[in-house]
Amino acid sequence: MLSSPLRTARLLLLLIAVLSSTLVQAIKFDLPAATHPHTKCIWNYALSDSLVIITANTIAKEPFDFSNQRLDVEVVDGSKHNNVYLSKKNIKGETRLAINTHSHADLGVCFKNTQTSKSSTAPVVTIDLDVDIGADAVDYNAIANQESLSGLETEMRKLEAVANEIVNEMEYLKKRELRMADTNLSTNMRVTNFAILTLVALIALGFWQVFHLRGFFKRKYLID
Repeated sequence: MLSSPLRTARLLLLLIAVLSSTLVQAIKFDLPAATHPHTKCIWNYALSDSLVIITANTIAKEPFDFSNQRLDVEVVDGSKHNNVYLSKKNIKGETRLAINTHSHADLGVCFKNTQTSKSSTAPVVTIDLDVDIGADAVDYNAIANQESLSGLETEMRKLEAVANEIVNEMEYLKKRELRMADTNLSTNMRVTNFAILTLVALIALGFWQVFHLRGFFKRKYLID
């Protein structure tokens, strides 16, 4: 049997390995300014009622600064309702945004860089974007300090939140599978009904052609 400290250490390493396997949804890119700028969106999938923390660090590239450009951000989702969670104009430096999602959908963080002064070359801003969704967005250090949790208890709380997210996602996928099965069944029934209706129509048309041709030939005295 392993000693208690050794078991605790191995359990802690296992928890850290599981938690560190979560994908880090961070990206860094340059966005040039324009008089009529296009909107660049970064999309991440999020379940309903999920906490989302968005951190955007913006740095204007030399020799320009933010007096030559205006960077706007908007958080939207890809559901049929096209929810706009928030919109913020003229962001500079570090900007943190927090929302709670309303539906299972792709979540888009959209940036638009507008050039505010004329110059031979367009200003460019570098955006370092970090999107934390669900359990990754929760500040467990604050929870540990508030509830006086040990390191292991904090990791267990974090693992519990991740497990709940997995369960919720599995339930959502199960409901989606049932909807897809209902859709397939309905489609098959419609195709079958259409095929039967087509067959009946063709048979009826065939009988009508036979009787019509028979009457025509009788009028022409070609048959008795």
